[in-house]
Amino acid sequence: MKAIIPVAGVGSRLRPHTFSQPKVLLNVAGKPIIGHIMDKLIESGIDEAIIIVGYLGSKIEEYLTSHYSIKLTFVTQANQLGLAHAVNMCRPHILDEEPLFIILGDTIFDVDLKPVLGSAVSTLGVKEVEDPRRFGVAVTEGERIVRLVEKPEEPVSNLALVGLYFLKRAESLFSSIEHVITNDIRTKGEFQLTDALQHMIDLGEPFSTFPVQGWYDCGKSETLLSTNEVLLQQSHQEKSLPGCIINPPVFIADSATVTNSIIGPNATIAENAVVRDSIIMNSIIGQKSQVSDIMLDRSIVGNNAFVSAMGHELNIGDYSEIRMG
Repeated sequence: MKAIIPVAGVGSRLRPHTFSQPKVLLNVAGKPIIGHIMDKLIESGIDEAIIIVGYLGSKIEEYLTSHYSIKLTFVTQANQLGLAHAVNMCRPHILDEEPLFIILGDTIFDVDLKPVLGSAVSTLGVKEVEDPRRFGVAVTEGERIVRLVEKPEEPVSNLALVGLYFLKRAESLFSSIEHVITNDIRTKGEFQLTDALQHMIDLGEPFSTFPVQGWYDCGKSETLLSTNEVLLQQSHQEKSLPGCIINPPVFIADSATVTNSIIGPNATIAENAVVRDSIIMNSIIGQKSQVSDIMLDRSIVGNNAFVSAMGHELNIGDYSEIRMG
């Protein structure tokens, strides 16, 4: 089965980190966001992935081709015209009668996909939320979806769409996307996948929902850190280092150098990072960064950054250098 993973966005809410690398390559609990997604898809039986790239797409392609052996096809979305437009660009690589799985590239999830991929009808992942105004939502009658609403002003349902879509037959999806694009049906200025799915429902296509309790957003710095915390708590890495105090859960890469420091809880130290004489908790330290003589909490340090002296909270991008004190 094939999966489509759209990762063409610029990740503006995660600047400055996304000035020099795509959002999906940001490290969370020891691996890039897209690494968590790919591992889950392969575990679930996906044997081919179509990756929709755009901004800094060559870096995504380099990472995936060097770490994964399944068949990978890369499609470039030069103009950001919406998710339906992005998915439509994959049509030449998919047979009409094939089933299809779509997952948004900033969604780390924890759900057993095997029954989902064997569903008798198209089905969408949902999670109950307190404030549905931030999400697309599914309105249901019994087990069947009757309507999809993108970011409703009035609460019509609390079942938020989490970015996991199983389509039983690709031709039905692409026909409805063509309808949306041909008729210039836009929501918030873009061709939305939600509108194409609604057209399928209007034509009588049966849709069900499946619950997703483990849904971890990586779209903003604060949610990236909270996702890092949740995933670390699930991973249970055992780590001890001479002269250091390790407060689990943590991820410390084998290639990282950590001396005379307190690490954790909820800290990720990426590959080839150097941490000396510091306290790091609830934070992510990027690849090849150097951190010394500092206490960091709720902070993100990008790749190749240098941070020294006492401080409390940082959110700096790649190749930055900050000295305090």
